[in-house]
Amino acid sequence: MDIYSKQQKWKFALLGFAIIIGISSLFVTNRLVKELKEEERKKMELWAHATKHLVSITGEGDYSLAIKVISENSNIPVILVDACDSILEWRNFQQQTKLDRFFLNIGFKSVQKITKSYLRAELIKIRKGEDDPIEINIIDDIQWIYYKDSALLSRLRYYPVYQLGFISLFMFIAYFTFSASKKSEQNQVWAGMAKETAHQIATPLSSIMGWIEILKSKNVDNNYIDEIQKDIKRLNTITDRFSKIGSVPTLERKDIVFETESTIEYMKTRSSNSVSFKLVKPKQKIITLLNSQLYSWTIENLLKNSLDSMKGLGDITIEINETNLLVDILIIDTGSGIEKKLYKKIFDPGYTSKKRGWGLGLSLSKRIIEDYHKGSIEVVSSTIGKGTTIKIQLKRTVS
Repeated sequence: MDIYSKQQKWKFALLGFAIIIGISSLFVTNRLVKELKEEERKKMELWAHATKHLVSITGEGDYSLAIKVISENSNIPVILVDACDSILEWRNFQQQTKLDRFFLNIGFKSVQKITKSYLRAELIKIRKGEDDPIEINIIDDIQWIYYKDSALLSRLRYYPVYQLGFISLFMFIAYFTFSASKKSEQNQVWAGMAKETAHQIATPLSSIMGWIEILKSKNVDNNYIDEIQKDIKRLNTITDRFSKIGSVPTLERKDIVFETESTIEYMKTRSSNSVSFKLVKPKQKIITLLNSQLYSWTIENLLKNSLDSMKGLGDITIEINETNLLVDILIIDTGSGIEKKLYKKIFDPGYTSKKRGWGLGLSLSKRIIEDYHKGSIEVVSSTIGKGTTIKIQLKRTVS
Protein backbone atom coordinates (compact mmCIF):
# COMPACT_ATOMS: atom_id res chain seq x y z
CA MET A 1 0.00 0.00 0.00
CA ASP A 2 1.59 3.27 -1.14
CA ILE A 3 -0.63 6.02 0.23
CA TYR A 4 1.48 8.78 -1.35
CA SER A 5 1.54 7.53 -4.94
CA LYS A 6 -1.33 9.84 -5.97
CA GLN A 7 0.48 12.89 -4.60
CA GLN A 8 3.56 11.91 -6.60
CA LYS A 9 1.45 11.63 -9.76
CA TRP A 10 0.07 15.11 -9.16
CA LYS A 11 3.59 16.49 -8.79
CA PHE A 12 4.64 14.95 -12.11
CA ALA A 13 1.44 16.20 -13.77
CA LEU A 14 2.16 19.74 -12.52
CA LEU A 15 5.74 19.51 -13.78
CA GLY A 16 4.53 18.24 -17.16
CA PHE A 17 2.05 21.11 -17.41
CA ALA A 18 4.83 23.63 -16.70
CA ILE A 19 7.04 22.03 -19.38
CA ILE A 20 4.19 22.23 -21.92
CA ILE A 21 3.69 25.93 -21.10
CA GLY A 22 7.42 26.55 -21.49
CA ILE A 23 7.68 24.75 -24.84
CA SER A 24 4.54 26.48 -26.15
CA SER A 25 5.94 29.85 -25.10
CA LEU A 26 9.22 29.13 -26.87
CA PHE A 27 7.40 28.06 -30.04
CA VAL A 28 5.11 31.11 -30.16
CA THR A 29 7.89 33.56 -29.31
CA ASN A 30 10.27 32.10 -31.88
CA ARG A 31 7.56 32.41 -34.50
CA LEU A 32 6.94 36.06 -33.56
CA VAL A 33 10.68 36.76 -33.65
CA LYS A 34 10.92 35.22 -37.11
CA GLU A 35 8.00 37.28 -38.43
CA LEU A 36 9.32 40.49 -36.86
CA LYS A 37 12.78 39.81 -38.26
CA GLU A 38 11.32 39.41 -41.75
CA GLU A 39 9.50 42.72 -41.32
CA GLU A 40 12.72 44.45 -40.28
CA ARG A 41 14.48 42.95 -43.31
CA LYS A 42 11.79 44.39 -45.57
CA LYS A 43 12.15 47.78 -43.88
CA MET A 44 15.89 47.74 -44.51
CA GLU A 45 15.38 46.80 -48.15
CA LEU A 46 12.93 49.68 -48.47
CA TRP A 47 15.44 51.94 -46.73
CA ALA A 48 18.07 50.83 -49.27
CA HIS A 49 15.77 51.63 -52.19
CA ALA A 50 14.97 55.04 -50.68
CA THR A 51 18.69 55.77 -50.26
CA LYS A 52 19.39 54.73 -53.85
CA HIS A 53 16.49 56.81 -55.10
CA LEU A 54 17.61 59.84 -53.12
CA VAL A 55 21.12 59.68 -54.54
CA SER A 56 19.96 59.13 -58.12
CA ILE A 57 17.49 62.05 -58.19
CA THR A 58 18.74 64.94 -60.33
CA GLY A 59 17.43 68.43 -60.67
CA GLU A 60 14.21 69.23 -58.93
CA GLY A 61 12.96 65.73 -58.38
CA ASP A 62 10.65 64.65 -55.56
CA TYR A 63 12.79 64.02 -52.46
CA SER A 64 9.93 63.88 -49.95
CA LEU A 65 9.05 60.16 -50.17
CA ALA A 66 12.66 58.99 -50.00
CA ILE A 67 13.43 61.32 -47.09
CA LYS A 68 10.28 60.15 -45.25
CA VAL A 69 11.21 56.46 -45.62
CA ILE A 70 14.75 57.09 -44.40
CA SER A 71 13.72 59.30 -41.48
CA GLU A 72 11.02 56.87 -40.27
CA ASN A 73 13.63 54.28 -39.35
CA SER A 74 13.95 55.21 -35.71
CA ASN A 75 14.54 51.83 -34.09
CA ILE A 76 16.73 49.61 -36.31
CA PRO A 77 20.49 50.28 -35.91
CA VAL A 78 22.01 50.63 -39.39
CA ILE A 79 25.44 51.46 -40.86
CA LEU A 80 26.03 52.43 -44.50
CA VAL A 81 29.50 51.70 -45.95
CA ASP A 82 31.01 52.15 -49.40
CA ALA A 83 33.09 49.79 -51.51
CA CYS A 84 36.23 50.88 -49.64
CA ASP A 85 34.58 49.90 -46.34
CA SER A 86 34.38 53.52 -45.19
CA ILE A 87 31.42 54.36 -42.98
CA LEU A 88 29.23 56.87 -44.79
CA GLU A 89 26.24 57.05 -42.48
CA TRP A 90 24.78 55.46 -39.37
CA ARG A 91 21.52 55.58 -37.45
CA ASN A 92 20.02 54.55 -34.10
CA PHE A 93 23.20 53.75 -32.19
CA GLN A 94 22.61 56.25 -29.41
CA GLN A 95 19.21 55.24 -28.12
CA GLN A 96 19.14 55.30 -24.35
CA THR A 97 16.97 53.10 -22.18
CA LYS A 98 15.06 54.44 -19.17
CA LEU A 99 17.74 52.95 -16.96
CA ASP A 100 20.47 54.74 -18.93
CA ARG A 101 18.63 58.05 -18.58
CA PHE A 102 18.21 57.43 -14.85
CA PHE A 103 21.95 56.88 -14.40
CA LEU A 104 22.66 59.96 -16.54
CA ASN A 105 20.40 62.09 -14.35
CA ILE A 106 22.05 61.01 -11.11
CA GLY A 107 25.55 61.35 -12.55
CA PHE A 108 26.59 57.69 -12.48
CA LYS A 109 26.89 57.41 -16.24
CA SER A 110 28.19 59.74 -18.93
CA VAL A 111 26.75 60.24 -22.38
CA GLN A 112 28.24 57.71 -24.75
CA LYS A 113 29.83 59.44 -27.72
CA ILE A 114 29.50 57.82 -31.09
CA THR A 115 33.07 57.62 -32.36
CA LYS A 116 34.46 55.99 -35.47
CA SER A 117 36.12 53.31 -33.37
CA TYR A 118 32.80 52.56 -31.67
CA LEU A 119 31.00 52.33 -35.03
CA ARG A 120 33.79 50.14 -36.42
CA ALA A 121 33.44 47.79 -33.44
CA GLU A 122 29.68 47.65 -33.95
CA LEU A 123 30.17 46.94 -37.65
CA ILE A 124 32.42 43.97 -36.83
CA LYS A 125 29.77 42.61 -34.46
CA ILE A 126 27.05 42.98 -37.09
CA ARG A 127 29.15 41.17 -39.69
CA LYS A 128 29.53 38.25 -37.30
CA GLY A 129 25.76 38.03 -36.98
CA GLU A 130 23.27 36.14 -39.11
CA ASP A 131 21.88 39.07 -41.12
CA ASP A 132 23.24 39.45 -44.64
CA PRO A 133 24.04 43.03 -45.76
CA ILE A 134 21.90 44.73 -48.39
CA GLU A 135 23.73 45.85 -51.54
CA ILE A 136 22.98 49.23 -53.16
CA ASN A 137 24.22 49.80 -56.72
CA ILE A 138 24.52 53.54 -57.33
CA ILE A 139 25.80 54.41 -60.80
CA ASP A 140 29.53 53.63 -60.54
CA ASP A 141 29.54 52.93 -56.82
CA ILE A 142 28.47 50.05 -54.61
CA GLN A 143 27.36 50.63 -51.07
CA TRP A 144 26.34 48.19 -48.34
CA ILE A 145 23.76 48.48 -45.60
CA TYR A 146 24.56 46.58 -42.41
CA TYR A 147 21.91 46.38 -39.69
CA LYS A 148 21.17 44.52 -36.49
CA ASP A 149 18.05 43.65 -34.52
CA SER A 150 16.06 46.48 -33.03
CA ALA A 151 15.85 46.82 -29.26
CA LEU A 152 12.31 45.41 -29.33
CA LEU A 153 13.36 42.32 -31.29
CA SER A 154 16.36 41.76 -29.02
CA ARG A 155 14.15 41.88 -25.92
CA LEU A 156 11.64 39.56 -27.55
CA ARG A 157 14.38 37.01 -28.24
CA TYR A 158 15.21 36.76 -24.53
CA TYR A 159 11.62 36.91 -23.34
CA PRO A 160 11.14 33.08 -23.34
CA VAL A 161 14.31 32.70 -21.26
CA TYR A 162 12.99 35.14 -18.66
CA GLN A 163 9.56 33.51 -18.78
CA LEU A 164 10.98 30.01 -18.33
CA GLY A 165 13.14 31.30 -15.51
CA PHE A 166 10.12 32.74 -13.69
CA ILE A 167 8.08 29.58 -14.32
CA SER A 168 10.93 27.42 -13.04
CA LEU A 169 11.35 29.62 -9.97
CA PHE A 170 7.62 29.46 -9.29
CA MET A 171 7.58 25.67 -9.71
CA PHE A 172 10.62 25.32 -7.46
CA ILE A 173 9.07 27.41 -4.69
CA ALA A 174 5.66 25.76 -5.08
CA TYR A 175 7.13 22.25 -5.05
CA PHE A 176 9.24 22.75 -1.95
CA THR A 177 6.48 24.66 -0.17
CA PHE A 178 4.08 21.81 -0.93
CA SER A 179 6.64 19.20 0.14
CA ALA A 180 7.46 21.04 3.37
CA SER A 181 3.76 21.47 4.15
CA LYS A 182 3.10 17.81 3.40
CA LYS A 183 6.00 16.68 5.55
CA SER A 184 4.83 18.87 8.42
CA GLU A 185 1.34 17.43 8.08
CA GLN A 186 2.73 13.88 8.07
CA ASN A 187 4.82 14.61 11.15
CA GLN A 188 1.78 15.89 13.01
CA VAL A 189 -0.29 12.85 12.00
CA TRP A 190 2.47 10.43 13.04
CA ALA A 191 3.02 12.20 16.34
CA GLY A 192 -0.72 12.22 17.06
CA MET A 193 -1.10 8.54 16.17
CA ALA A 194 1.94 7.58 18.24
CA LYS A 195 0.83 9.48 21.33
CA GLU A 196 -2.71 8.12 21.08
CA THR A 197 -1.32 4.58 20.71
CA ALA A 198 0.87 5.10 23.78
CA HIS A 199 -2.16 6.30 25.72
CA GLN A 200 -4.30 3.34 24.60
CA ILE A 201 -1.61 0.82 25.55
CA ALA A 202 -0.90 2.40 28.94
CA THR A 203 -4.49 2.04 30.18
CA PRO A 204 -4.80 -1.79 29.94
CA LEU A 205 -1.19 -2.17 31.12
CA SER A 206 -2.15 -0.67 34.47
CA SER A 207 -4.93 -3.22 34.78
CA ILE A 208 -2.63 -6.11 33.85
CA MET A 209 -0.14 -5.08 36.54
CA GLY A 210 -2.98 -5.19 39.05
CA TRP A 211 -3.95 -8.68 37.89
CA ILE A 212 -0.34 -9.83 38.37
CA GLU A 213 -0.50 -8.86 42.02
CA ILE A 214 -3.65 -10.95 42.32
CA LEU A 215 -1.92 -13.92 40.65
CA LYS A 216 0.98 -13.65 43.09
CA SER A 217 -1.45 -13.96 45.99
CA LYS A 218 -2.90 -17.13 44.40
CA ASN A 219 0.44 -18.97 44.53
CA VAL A 220 0.78 -19.15 40.74
CA ASP A 221 4.11 -20.48 39.41
CA ASN A 222 6.61 -17.59 39.62
CA ASN A 223 8.12 -18.53 36.25
CA TYR A 224 4.84 -17.65 34.55
CA ILE A 225 4.62 -14.38 36.46
CA ASP A 226 8.24 -13.50 35.58
CA GLU A 227 7.56 -14.01 31.86
CA ILE A 228 4.42 -11.89 32.05
CA GLN A 229 6.37 -9.15 33.83
CA LYS A 230 9.06 -9.23 31.13
CA ASP A 231 6.42 -8.67 28.47
CA ILE A 232 4.83 -5.90 30.52
CA LYS A 233 8.22 -4.24 30.84
CA ARG A 234 8.60 -4.54 27.07
CA LEU A 235 5.18 -3.00 26.50
CA ASN A 236 6.11 -0.14 28.80
CA THR A 237 9.22 0.41 26.69
CA ILE A 238 7.13 0.43 23.51
CA THR A 239 4.70 2.89 25.09
CA ASP A 240 7.58 5.16 26.04
CA ARG A 241 8.92 4.97 22.48
CA PHE A 242 5.60 5.97 20.98
CA SER A 243 5.26 8.87 23.40
CA LYS A 244 8.65 10.24 22.21
CA ILE A 245 7.56 10.48 18.55
CA GLY A 246 6.97 14.13 17.68
CA SER A 247 9.15 15.51 20.46
CA VAL A 248 12.90 16.07 20.50
CA PRO A 249 14.46 13.01 22.20
CA THR A 250 17.29 13.22 24.71
CA LEU A 251 20.60 11.88 23.40
CA GLU A 252 23.10 10.46 25.88
CA ARG A 253 26.59 9.02 25.65
CA LYS A 254 26.05 5.28 25.17
CA ASP A 255 28.06 2.24 24.13
CA ILE A 256 26.50 1.37 20.78
CA VAL A 257 27.98 -2.14 20.92
CA PHE A 258 26.13 -2.90 24.17
CA GLU A 259 22.87 -1.31 22.95
CA THR A 260 22.95 -3.30 19.71
CA GLU A 261 23.81 -6.55 21.44
CA SER A 262 20.98 -6.11 23.98
CA THR A 263 18.43 -5.66 21.20
CA ILE A 264 19.75 -8.71 19.33
CA GLU A 265 19.46 -10.86 22.47
CA TYR A 266 15.86 -9.78 22.91
CA MET A 267 15.04 -10.55 19.25
CA LYS A 268 16.63 -14.00 19.57
CA THR A 269 14.07 -14.97 22.22
CA ARG A 270 11.24 -13.85 19.93
CA SER A 271 12.50 -15.59 16.78
CA SER A 272 12.43 -19.08 15.34
CA ASN A 273 15.21 -21.50 16.24
CA SER A 274 15.75 -21.86 12.49
CA VAL A 275 17.18 -18.34 12.35
CA SER A 276 20.86 -17.87 13.17
CA PHE A 277 22.04 -14.54 14.60
CA LYS A 278 25.71 -13.56 14.37
CA LEU A 279 27.22 -10.39 15.86
CA VAL A 280 30.62 -9.21 14.62
CA LYS A 281 31.82 -6.51 17.01
CA PRO A 282 35.02 -4.82 18.19
CA LYS A 283 36.37 -5.69 21.62
CA GLN A 284 36.33 -2.11 22.89
CA LYS A 285 33.36 0.15 23.55
CA ILE A 286 32.19 2.62 20.90
CA ILE A 287 30.62 5.70 22.46
CA THR A 288 28.01 7.62 20.51
CA LEU A 289 25.20 10.02 21.32
CA LEU A 290 22.08 7.83 21.41
CA ASN A 291 18.54 7.66 22.58
CA SER A 292 18.66 4.02 23.65
CA GLN A 293 14.96 3.27 23.27
CA LEU A 294 14.61 4.80 19.79
CA TYR A 295 17.85 3.23 18.56
CA SER A 296 16.75 -0.16 19.88
CA TRP A 297 13.42 0.31 18.11
CA THR A 298 15.23 0.95 14.83
CA ILE A 299 17.35 -2.20 15.15
CA GLU A 300 14.21 -4.18 16.01
CA ASN A 301 12.43 -2.87 12.91
CA LEU A 302 15.33 -3.83 10.67
CA LEU A 303 15.66 -7.28 12.22
CA LYS A 304 11.91 -7.87 11.94
CA ASN A 305 12.03 -6.98 8.25
CA SER A 306 14.92 -9.40 7.78
CA LEU A 307 12.98 -12.14 9.61
CA ASP A 308 9.90 -11.51 7.46
CA SER A 309 11.92 -11.65 4.23
CA MET A 310 13.53 -14.97 5.31
CA LYS A 311 10.17 -16.45 6.34
CA GLY A 312 11.63 -17.77 9.60
CA LEU A 313 14.62 -19.56 8.07
CA GLY A 314 18.10 -18.15 7.38
CA ASP A 315 21.02 -16.20 8.77
CA ILE A 316 21.28 -12.63 10.04
CA THR A 317 24.71 -11.07 10.55
CA ILE A 318 25.16 -7.77 12.37
CA GLU A 319 28.54 -6.10 11.91
CA ILE A 320 29.74 -3.08 13.90
CA ASN A 321 32.72 -1.26 12.39
CA GLU A 322 34.35 1.99 13.45
CA THR A 323 36.56 4.66 11.92
CA ASN A 324 38.06 7.75 13.49
CA LEU A 325 34.81 9.71 13.36
CA LEU A 326 32.07 7.27 12.31
CA VAL A 327 30.54 3.94 13.27
CA ASP A 328 28.78 1.65 10.78
CA ILE A 329 26.17 -0.95 11.72
CA LEU A 330 25.55 -3.45 8.92
CA ILE A 331 22.55 -5.78 9.01
CA ILE A 332 23.00 -8.60 6.50
CA ASP A 333 20.28 -11.20 5.90
CA THR A 334 19.72 -14.14 3.56
CA GLY A 335 16.16 -13.15 2.70
CA SER A 336 14.27 -12.63 -0.54
CA GLY A 337 16.12 -9.43 -1.50
CA ILE A 338 14.99 -6.03 -2.80
CA GLU A 339 14.88 -4.70 -6.36
CA LYS A 340 17.41 -1.90 -6.94
CA LYS A 341 14.70 0.56 -7.97
CA LEU A 342 13.15 0.15 -4.48
CA TYR A 343 16.32 0.88 -2.47
CA LYS A 344 15.08 4.36 -1.52
CA LYS A 345 11.35 3.78 -1.89
CA ILE A 346 11.17 1.25 0.97
CA PHE A 347 11.83 4.14 3.39
CA ASP A 348 8.86 6.16 2.08
CA PRO A 349 5.90 6.51 4.46
CA GLY A 350 3.14 4.10 3.54
CA TYR A 351 5.22 1.82 1.33
CA THR A 352 5.01 -1.89 2.15
CA SER A 353 5.29 -5.15 0.26
CA LYS A 354 3.21 -6.97 2.88
CA LYS A 355 -0.50 -7.68 2.63
CA ARG A 356 -0.97 -6.32 6.14
CA GLY A 357 0.65 -3.30 7.71
CA TRP A 358 0.83 0.46 7.30
CA GLY A 359 4.35 0.69 5.94
CA LEU A 360 5.62 2.99 8.70
CA GLY A 361 8.36 0.84 10.29
CA LEU A 362 11.24 1.69 7.94
CA SER A 363 9.98 5.24 7.53
CA LEU A 364 10.12 5.76 11.29
CA SER A 365 13.55 4.10 11.39
CA LYS A 366 14.81 6.59 8.81
CA ARG A 367 13.32 9.45 10.80
CA ILE A 368 14.93 8.23 14.05
CA ILE A 369 18.39 7.82 12.49
CA GLU A 370 18.49 10.86 10.21
CA ASP A 371 16.34 13.47 11.99
CA TYR A 372 17.02 12.61 15.62
CA HIS A 373 20.55 11.14 15.51
CA LYS A 374 21.82 13.08 12.44
CA GLY A 375 23.08 9.86 10.86
CA SER A 376 22.16 7.96 7.71
CA ILE A 377 20.44 4.72 6.79
CA GLU A 378 20.46 3.08 3.36
CA VAL A 379 20.30 -0.16 1.43
CA VAL A 380 23.91 -0.92 0.52
CA SER A 381 23.28 -3.96 -1.66
CA SER A 382 20.64 -6.58 -2.35
CA THR A 383 20.28 -9.60 -4.59
CA ILE A 384 16.92 -11.16 -5.36
CA GLY A 385 16.74 -14.58 -3.70
CA LYS A 386 20.02 -14.13 -1.81
CA GLY A 387 19.60 -11.33 0.70
CA THR A 388 20.01 -7.67 1.62
CA THR A 389 22.53 -5.46 3.41
CA ILE A 390 21.34 -2.30 5.17
CA LYS A 391 23.77 0.16 6.73
CA ILE A 392 23.28 2.61 9.58
CA GLN A 393 26.01 5.22 9.97
CA LEU A 394 26.37 7.43 13.05
CA LYS A 395 28.95 9.86 14.36
CA ARG A 396 31.25 8.67 17.11
CA THR A 397 31.76 10.66 20.26
CA VAL A 398 35.45 11.33 20.62
CA SER A 399 36.55 11.03 24.25
